Amino acid sequence: VYERGKLRKDVWDLIFANIRLPIVAEDMKAEIGSCVVGERGLLGIMERYGIDVFERHKEYLFSATEKMMRAEIAAIPAGEYRGESTVFYDGKNPGSKYQIRVLITVKKDGIVFDYTATDPQTPGFVNGTFTSSASATILTFLQMVNPDIPHNDGMVRPIEIIIPAGTILNARYPAATTYGNHLCPNNADAIMRALGPVIPDRVTAEWGELLCALTTGIDPRKNEPYVDIGFMGLKGGSGAIKGCDGYDHIGMIDASGGILDQDYEMFEQQTPHLLLEHEYWCDSAGAGEWRGGLGVQTRFVIGSDNTRVVTFGDGDIEPAFGVHGGKPGTLNIIKLIYPGDKVYTATTKDLIENVPKGTVFFQQAGGGGGYGEPYGRSPEKVFQDVRNEVLSPDQARKLYGVVINVETMTLDRQETENLRTGFKI
Repeated sequence: VYERGKLRKDVWDLIFANIRLPIVAEDMKAEIGSCVVGERGLLGIMERYGIDVFERHKEYLFSATEKMMRAEIAAIPAGEYRGESTVFYDGKNPGSKYQIRVLITVKKDGIVFDYTATDPQTPGFVNGTFTSSASATILTFLQMVNPDIPHNDGMVRPIEIIIPAGTILNARYPAATTYGNHLCPNNADAIMRALGPVIPDRVTAEWGELLCALTTGIDPRKNEPYVDIGFMGLKGGSGAIKGCDGYDHIGMIDASGGILDQDYEMFEQQTPHLLLEHEYWCDSAGAGEWRGGLGVQTRFVIGSDNTRVVTFGDGDIEPAFGVHGGKPGTLNIIKLIYPGDKVYTATTKDLIENVPKGTVFFQQAGGGGGYGEPYGRSPEKVFQDVRNEVLSPDQARKLYGVVINVETMTLDRQETENLRTGFKI
């Protein structure tokens, strides 16, 4: 965008010829400004200490980081481990399925992620690029190692990633790609399935799968176009890990959970919609000794005529898997309740045109998978989940063998003991 400190207007115009909202230019300017400030800081350090000292210290930091990462890898038993996950519907052929296959080789001095056996690129738009797929691989692995390792060049030196061109994770031109790293959750699932048996204390159950909806149209209050991704409704629960329940209502694994909710008032200011409900979804978490994170339930009234609703993600096909005896989470659901009570259930990669004003948008984001046998969870913890409306009394009995007296809202220890008798963890 900038060359030798000067704006390349041809590049700028190319970018914004493909962006509908002019306000995005302000985001770009802020990003450029942050680069300028960062450059100014680095130049200040070089002027103060000299470039030779700067380069030596930089390499010292990188080398120290490399040693930290190699130590983490050395703690994983050496060997070859395979994992696989499924990608559903390429956006062109309904019912299509593709496999991501990874062979992970752990050596004493490094780790190799080899995706050679992954399926070929799709004829639709569900494909990734090498950069996004490599990023997804590193991001997933970072969640299994010391979180204090600095993120710099030394961190990735012991990591080798092989993704042949022409696969779904490294598509060749002119294949379509979209959503940046939208295949990251599927990529992460394959890695977790591979390493879960060998480092069970570091690998979570699957995070809630994504099913998201964009609403677009003309805001009648301003007579201006709007686009909303629906961050409130898309965030499900993370998978549980040994010793810790999953996080409730968290961002996707491809963002390490780091996505903020929309503010309710800002949502209604930036869109013509009216929010009716946004709350935790009881019984959405995968059961386990450590339960998955809760998903959420969201409802709002669409406030524009001829609204377009576009869905992406494939979280309506398979729930998040549990591990080591843990149970799966819940599927995602998106429904449109039209005026007159006609109901349309949206599916993955759906396009719904001309949705009228007054239609109720309803979404349930699935919970994460559980870790460990549910009967391993203490009755006291299950009772607290019921009190907190994380879990219903019926599901407490069915999944955990814990009996709650709903009239007195107390834990029935004797009936619980009777129900659990004979079950061994």
